[in-house]
Amino acid sequence: MASQPPNILNAAEDAPSAPEQPVRPTPRSRLSWLRALPRLARPITQTMPWATLLAGCLAGTIILAVMAHFAGASQPPGPGTIRLAFLPAVAALAFAPRAPFRPLTQATPVPAWVAPVGHILLAAAMLTVTCWAQLRIVAHTIPPGAIVHMPAIYPLIAQLAGWCAVTVAAAACVDRSRYADLGGAIAAPVSFAGTAIVWYLPITSRFLAEPAATAHSVTITWYAIAAGALALTCVAMRDQWHRYARNLGRRGSAPTALRA
Repeated sequence: MASQPPNILNAAEDAPSAPEQPVRPTPRSRLSWLRALPRLARPITQTMPWATLLAGCLAGTIILAVMAHFAGASQPPGPGTIRLAFLPAVAALAFAPRAPFRPLTQATPVPAWVAPVGHILLAAAMLTVTCWAQLRIVAHTIPPGAIVHMPAIYPLIAQLAGWCAVTVAAAACVDRSRYADLGGAIAAPVSFAGTAIVWYLPITSRFLAEPAATAHSVTITWYAIAAGALALTCVAMRDQWHRYARNLGRRGSAPTALRA
């Protein structure tokens, strides 16, 4: 009597299941995506929020020019006026680190963080020009030969750089959350609120603002904050998946329901 072949289906069911392993992305060659960088210049510039950035930079510069025109040489705008005029540009910066079509770009040889980094670099160039233009406007209000005591500029530049870095970090973190589509609208008020709290809080204001702190210490503190914010931005941009905190329980119960 001929022996029957074993049932392959039953053998597959009785076999021990292999442990589940997380799906790892295919390693990308560094040379392959470095060669693709020149081709990304056009899509990066096309997805850049130019209108928002131009509106923020021009709005603050125009406000400062009007205030400087009416202030006159007797009372030129001070650092507080420059900070106020720079706020619209900082708010517009919150819309720059956006990764459009991130699930699609993860399948390409180029890392998904290349596009947001390109947006941030272009926005940084625009904000640098805006800061220079606003400082020139204030300098033109002082007549040549006039003796006017102006505070140091380098602490102000450090403060503006810290504001920009904190805003970019907030926008990058929001972009990796479930509210990625509202990244700029959430990051701008959150960064402004956090900066205002540490600015006026007695414990931290003695390190961040004058005259409680010296110009040298203010500069070092704000550059340290900017460095920490940029490090947080790098960590957030290298994160590959959105965070859906409310769906963790549902996702954990879904395989159990399917097995039942």
